[in-house]
Amino acid sequence: MSGRFSWFNATSVTLGFAFLYIPILLLVIFSFNELKLVTVWAGWSTKWYGSLLQNQALKDAAVVTLRVAVVSATVATVLGTLAAITLVRMGWFRGRTLFSGMIFAPLVMPDVITGLSLLLVFVALGIDRGIGTITLAHITFTMCYAAVVVQARLQDFDKSVEEAAMDLGATPLRTFFQVTLPIIAPSVISAWLLAFTLSLDDLVIASFTTGPGATTLPMKIYSQVRLGVTPEINAISTILIGIVTVGVLSAAYFTKRQTERAERERRKAFGAAG
Repeated sequence: MSGRFSWFNATSVTLGFAFLYIPILLLVIFSFNELKLVTVWAGWSTKWYGSLLQNQALKDAAVVTLRVAVVSATVATVLGTLAAITLVRMGWFRGRTLFSGMIFAPLVMPDVITGLSLLLVFVALGIDRGIGTITLAHITFTMCYAAVVVQARLQDFDKSVEEAAMDLGATPLRTFFQVTLPIIAPSVISAWLLAFTLSLDDLVIASFTTGPGATTLPMKIYSQVRLGVTPEINAISTILIGIVTVGVLSAAYFTKRQTERAERERRKAFGAAG
């Protein structure tokens, strides 16, 4: 068989997906294992999820992680969107190269260097490390990802839609909130989800910028895994997988609805202008 869909391509894709998803599937299955041993199957049970609810340390770490992820993703998305608009719409201005480099530097900067540099900044400024410093650190390194996602959408944006709205009397600010933002909403949502996921998953940078009482869930899981994997770790990981899955499916549905709505608004704007 020759062509694009060959046996080699099919086998490679199958092995690739198997390598990625079989370990996740095994983790989910063993989170329902009756025994505490994670390598011996002894029947189905949900007792480890009940035990997880009694583990106050893991619950506190999960709350800290969600607080940091929501705040940092929201702020990073706002700042990243503004940065993307500046780079795409402002044209050339003095310091553009420096501004662009500072925005995208965290994309290629090793996490260890980013975490260490932020730690030195916080120490030099005398800022007590805790949830606030972790949040600032996550905003710093996730903002660039949000900017990249939104910038890619703005570069393909049809400016005639904005021009039609302003021809009908809309102010630039109203045009942005009622025309531009709804059209680029799918990319903004994608940027938020990406920033949220990166913050939720971060271990290295949070380890440098954390303080007393500010242990994130990845840090807690890592410290416990070093002593041995337990079914409680599998249970909390399964819950996280479920949350991410629901979030992705919800975002896909919302993005589809927003795209359809934006297309209707675009046709209405052109119809009114014509």
